[in-house]
Amino acid sequence: MPSVTNPPGPRNRYPGSHLLAFRRDPLGFLTQVARKHGDIVHGRLGRTHLYLLNHPDYIHDVLVTSHRRFTGLAFEAGKCLTGEGLLSAQGAVHHRHRRLMQPAFHHDRLWAYGATMVKHMQRWCDGQRDGTVKAIRSEMRQLTLGIVGETMFGATDGTAADDVRELIDAGGALFGPLTFLFPFARLMERLPLPSARRFVAARERLDARIYRMLRERRLSGLDRGDLLSMLLLAKDEEDALQGLTDHQIRDEVVTIFLAGHETTASALTWSWELLAQHPEAEGRLQAEIEEVLGDRPPTPNDLSCLPYTGGVFAEALRLYPTAAMIFRRALEDHAVGDYVIPKGGIVILSQYVMHRDSRFYPNPDVFDPGRWTPELRASRPRYCYFPFGGGPRVCIGEGFATMEGVLALASIAQRWSLRLHGAPPLQRDPRLGTRPSDGLCLRLESRVPSR
Repeated sequence: MPSVTNPPGPRNRYPGSHLLAFRRDPLGFLTQVARKHGDIVHGRLGRTHLYLLNHPDYIHDVLVTSHRRFTGLAFEAGKCLTGEGLLSAQGAVHHRHRRLMQPAFHHDRLWAYGATMVKHMQRWCDGQRDGTVKAIRSEMRQLTLGIVGETMFGATDGTAADDVRELIDAGGALFGPLTFLFPFARLMERLPLPSARRFVAARERLDARIYRMLRERRLSGLDRGDLLSMLLLAKDEEDALQGLTDHQIRDEVVTIFLAGHETTASALTWSWELLAQHPEAEGRLQAEIEEVLGDRPPTPNDLSCLPYTGGVFAEALRLYPTAAMIFRRALEDHAVGDYVIPKGGIVILSQYVMHRDSRFYPNPDVFDPGRWTPELRASRPRYCYFPFGGGPRVCIGEGFATMEGVLALASIAQRWSLRLHGAPPLQRDPRLGTRPSDGLCLRLESRVPSR
């Protein structure tokens, strides 16, 4: 019988001390309380009960088994960026749009995207010079934005990516990394602040570009087989006359642009930094690439033959997941373990905390791509690793991002070594969560295969 008492949790040394500690370093705070208090940790924010769940079984229950008993806390706030796109939509709207978009992410179509991905990566490699120093996060964002723009929407001139990046930067300056967790986030864009004006102007420029792209595609009548064509031609199975409006398509285009590049760009940035700090891992990576590929570019058919390369990407996402926390609000009383989460209680599922649990990852703070052999993967519970979420709201682009990340590591490491420039940076800035620093600079060294 679940207990009506609260789970254990930290005690405030003074009113608001936990909130202050959370704001200073949310991931460090959650990691500390989870290691001290166990798999279910209770806290309070005013009258609201908060529950950090730190066990794969509990995470599976909230995201999969009992997902209908919870709603996303940040869904409404996120609409100021993505509108009613997949990241923000709920219920029937989310289900319908996901069903209409799913064919663009089927296995065969992903494989077809691989050639475009490698083309962009080869172009990036061709444009580098030996000894140059690069702000690597900016470089990876530019690369992945170009890829998602062409594969999903047929955008090849690169300017759409510039508008997307401007919107992301303006949103970050206005909202910060945590504001979307709070209900007043959408009100901030209306404030008479320069940052609010820049955000609204950036969104209007991106919207104008997207609507122009929709008009041009409709006038051409071409079906290019990409996501944009699918959205324009989509008809609901339950109503053959009902498709998506331009406004609905705009929301999905922005969503895919925003979500479709950031995970891969962030994980690649961390991958290069971690490899630069661990030369033995870089050596194993390059040896595998040389053995499998030689001098030829990679293809999707090579992915199964590059397990260590895939392990580098998976390990970067383990240590620094792009989505570091998921918030859910209970719609009714719900039993978890020996306790009951009351209606209205907020559940926190932290990828960052779970991914560093020593029960599942020995020496959890150590970068070790060897953790990702098929045998070790199979030995761990499913939800001790969930960088793309889980259940009905699992990221629709998980396969796309994983393939893109491994192909990028193989393509770039085949021709270039990325070295630290100056003193080793901090591995995580508490102010940025798990976002890599824009100031991380790496020096490129041309690499000639030894064989």
